[in-house]
Formats: sequence, structure tokens, C-alpha cells
Amino acid sequence: MHDDTTPASLVLRGHPVLPAPAGPVVLLILDGVGVGAGDEFDALALARTPTLDALRRDDGLATTLRAHGTAVGLPSDADIGNSEVGHNIMGAGRVFDQGAKCVDRAIETGELYDGYWKTLVERVRAGAGALHFMGLLSDGNVHSHEAQLHALIRRADREGLARVYVHALLDGRDVPDRTALVYLERLEAVLAAIRDKGGRDYRVASGGGRMVVTMDRYEADWSIVARGWRAHVRGEAQGFASAAAAVEHFRAAEPGISDQVLPEFTVRNADGSPVAPIEDGDGVVFFNFRGDRAMEMSRAFTEGAGFDRFDRGRVPDTAFAGMMLYDGDLGIPEHYLVSPPRVRNTLSEYLAAAGVPQFACAETQKFGHVTYFWNGNRSGKFDESLEEYVEIASDQVPFEQRPWMRSAETADAVGRAVGEDRHRFIRANFAGGDMVGHTGDLQATIIALEAIDLAVGRILPAVAAVRGCLVVTADHGNSEDMVERDKTGAPLRQDGKPVFRTAHSINPVPFLIRDFSGRAYGLAPPPAAGLANLAATLLELLGYQPPAEFAPSLLRVKTGR
Repeated sequence: MHDDTTPASLVLRGHPVLPAPAGPVVLLILDGVGVGAGDEFDALALARTPTLDALRRDDGLATTLRAHGTAVGLPSDADIGNSEVGHNIMGAGRVFDQGAKCVDRAIETGELYDGYWKTLVERVRAGAGALHFMGLLSDGNVHSHEAQLHALIRRADREGLARVYVHALLDGRDVPDRTALVYLERLEAVLAAIRDKGGRDYRVASGGGRMVVTMDRYEADWSIVARGWRAHVRGEAQGFASAAAAVEHFRAAEPGISDQVLPEFTVRNADGSPVAPIEDGDGVVFFNFRGDRAMEMSRAFTEGAGFDRFDRGRVPDTAFAGMMLYDGDLGIPEHYLVSPPRVRNTLSEYLAAAGVPQFACAETQKFGHVTYFWNGNRSGKFDESLEEYVEIASDQVPFEQRPWMRSAETADAVGRAVGEDRHRFIRANFAGGDMVGHTGDLQATIIALEAIDLAVGRILPAVAAVRGCLVVTADHGNSEDMVERDKTGAPLRQDGKPVFRTAHSINPVPFLIRDFSGRAYGLAPPPAAGLANLAATLLELLGYQPPAEFAPSLLRVKTGR
């Protein structure tokens, strides 16, 4: 259904074979739950998951989907998938270039240096200020890439900037853990080569682990941002002669500490003063291209006196830019170096135009993924009268200490939505497979997956009772591969102990359907089927013909298509 205001491009037509089910179509996204090797480091295989096991056996309505690399718009098939791009592609129904490719292309063509970069450099040069780069130092290509940072540093040197400083957030999450010194060594080599030419002060100024310093998301814990502000902007954190010295100190104090939770630090001069607090007249670039963990620090730099999330003290007068626009609707940040892809005509936009009531739910850690990213990097709703979003507050404790997270509460919310008989399309994210998987704690991850299976087991009968359709998939792998492996796939060991993995995987993800509507169809995935094929499939399950712009459906119906 549509009215005269519905754009022609968004009109949906009824499916010629599949009628709409009596109940809703319910999509459950099991974040970070891929299909692994089934060995002793596959938490999904080790967990007791009777509900998911039964769904995998369900009369042929089970397959797998690609969720990494070029299948989700990343530069190469060596690139791991992530939650942002996964939800982007699922919601969009087609593959488009993601932030990493956009930035790589803008650097290669020089386009990046034709926009706000010019203003930034001119302002810094005119005031004899410093240029600061802040962001995640790794080659994970999920939030950032070190090669992009290196390119910007070298360009700053060519532009004649005398002082450049890096505020390095350490990863251990999108890359193997305890590799921070590798990335710092490569960065220091770039900086040293420029210093050696003379007339330049290019150094690392501060840093810390990404999960405790600066890179909070969805306003889950502003104290993380406050710690980063004190370290990066005010130079108020424990001081060391170098970033490497800071890492080595924290590792000696707590053997086995993960890079992602290393405390904040500053690099200090011989007289004990911080190398480079951020001051009036300086320029600041947040070089992450992904927005969710860059939004809050961007707000801290750019919002006026009404900002009340933490006490910033005096805010320096800087020129601030993000690598990309992090939120197009809210305009955060105002200035950026690379324009993001514009994603129009997403699945939810089509459904809103057709008058289909929708429900989205997740705990805080993944709430933006089933809303903002799912909707094509768009804040807010397409139609307030048709869409309901429910956010469940995440626990603010280390994930391995409460690995069940908010699986039960998410199931409660989904069950209520199913029983209300109001929403035709319901989507929800279960965060545990990803967030607990990132800790590298195998036993905690097993518990997380068992809690998710219990939650799915509670939702299943609710969907059955209203003759709806349940769809289960994931945005990328993680928990199914908890160990680092060599080129042959064999687990890596150090001193006889497994080297546990904290990053995502490139494994495929499950796609499972349990339909209680009595309709007859099967699965016929196209070659190399991926997350982009989900949207068309959901439309068919809802009783609509998919638009031509969507990747093909995974269904095979009686017409033989």
C-alpha cells in the first residue's frame, strides 16, 4: 500500500506466489556468530545450543552467507567483516563501497586534499599551530587503517607543517591481540623519517586501549571519552618517554593485559611536560572512517556550552574534522575529509513507504546497528507512526564477567512485540557472540552463546503461536573461531598455550528460516550469496516482490525462479 506522496521508486507490489504470513517476519541477528571449523576453539560448536541445532536441521531452509570482504563492500576478501558494514549491507539489500574503500580512493586520487583539508592546513599554518591525528592505530580496516594515517602524516610534511602529533588508540580487537608495539614501531618509523629531515616535530603524544579510552559508542559510557579528553587534549595522564614505553610498563604491571584495555597515557618531554596537549589554533583530525566510535569525541570537540556529558574544562579553539561524516542527519562532525556513501532506498524505507509497521530492538552495544546502520547511516525513523525502536541498556561491566549480557531482556522485548500483533517486520540484535567473543575468553563466550540460544528458544514459540516466520542470521563471524591460526588453519600456540583470538573472522554466517505460515518454498542461493541477499529475501517472506535494485532473493518458490 502507498499514497500519492510515495515516490514511484519506493512502491512495493504484492508477490505473485507467496502471500504475506499471518504473523510477523522476525529477524534475529546473532552478532559475531559465524560457521566455524567445529573444533576445540569453536565456541558455537562447544556451546549447548539445542534451538539453533534444530533450526539448522529444518527441512532444507538453512544455508550460509558471505559476510566479509568484497561481499560487504570492503577493499579485498582478506578484510574481515564487521557489525557496521554487515548491518549496512543487510539493510540496503545491495553492496556499496564502505568507508575504507572511499578513503583509499580519495587518498589515491588526491580528492581528499581538495576539500576541508585545505582549510585545516591553512589555519594551522597561519597560526603556527600543530596538527593532531587521533584514532585507532592498526590495519584492521574496520574503523581505520594505519596506511591512511601514514599518508596523511606524509602529506602534512609536504604541506610544510612543522608540528604533527598522533594520539594513538591501541587495538587488539580487529587485529591479533598484543600487537600494539608492531603498529607503534611502524608509525614511529614514519615520524622519525620526517624528523630526520630537520625542522619538524612529529611524534606520538598520547594513547590508550580502544575499549577504555576515547572510543565509546552509543553513549554507553562517557567516562571512556572523558579519559581520552584528559589524555589527548589536556595531557593529564600517566607520562612516559614513549608510547612503546607505556605499553611495556602496563604489560609488566599486568601480564597478559589486552591491548584494547591498556590505560590512557601521555608521552612527556625530558622536563616532565606533556609533548603535545591540544591548544588554541591547532587542527585535529579523527582519522577513523567508521563513525560509531568516533561520534562522542567529535561531539566533545564541537559542541558548545550546552555539552554536559563530562567536564571538559576550557575547550581549545581548534579546527576539527572527521575522516568522514559520521552522522549525516545530525551533521556530526560539521567538517570532514571524505564524503560517505549515500545509501537510499533501504529495506526499511521501502517498508515505511508501503505502510508496513516495523519494530527494532537491541541492547545499547548494538542498538545503533539495527537502527542507524541498518537504515543506511540515517538517524531517526522513516515514519514515526510505523516504527518503534527499543533500546535495552547494556551492563557497564567487562563483558566476560556477565557474558549473558542482555539476551533475556532482548528476548522479552521481541516476544512482547510478536504478541502485540501490530508490527509486520521485527528485527533484533543479540550482542553476546561479538562483544564477549572480543574478550578472547572461550568459556565466557560459550556461556554467551548458550544464553542467546535460550533467548531464541523463547522467541520461537511466540512466532509459532501467531503463525509468523522466524529468520536467523549474523552480521559477521567471531565467536566460532577463538584462536589465532597459521596459514594451514592450525591453531597457533605460544609456550604450549593457544593464542586466543579477539578479532572477527572471515567465516560465513548462518542463514536459517522457520516458517509457521504453511507456505511452500525452498532455498536457492545464488553463487557467492552474501548479506546483500537478505533484504530481497525478507521482502518475499513479507509477501512482496523485491525491487530490481536489490540483490536476488535466496528463496526458490513454485514458479521456478
